[in-house]
Amino acid sequence: MSTVISSCNWVSVCHVDEVPIQGSRVVQHRSAPDIAVFKAVDGHVFALVDRCPHRGGPLSSGLIHGHSVTCPLHSWNIDLESGQALAPDEGCARKVPVKIEDDMVHLDLGGL
Repeated sequence: MSTVISSCNWVSVCHVDEVPIQGSRVVQHRSAPDIAVFKAVDGHVFALVDRCPHRGGPLSSGLIHGHSVTCPLHSWNIDLESGQALAPDEGCARKVPVKIEDDMVHLDLGGL
């Protein structure tokens, strides 16, 4: 399921329960790449531009473990907090700031 949003700084994109635990939801922005919103098993919510730094694979389709996601194309592990690829791989997926208010997920789209 995708959500289309308009451009501004903090934007409400979905209810926190709409992001599955150990899963993701893709948010589409008209002038930026897709954003993957992830929820870890401990309930923490993260957002990254939905492109692996290796070959551009869709991180939203990857497996979430702890606070990391494994890219479905070539098994690179990406830290959800920073976007950094975990050693021995090198690279970084673009992080999108997230805040939860009144059980709603908000993304800061000002830098996209």
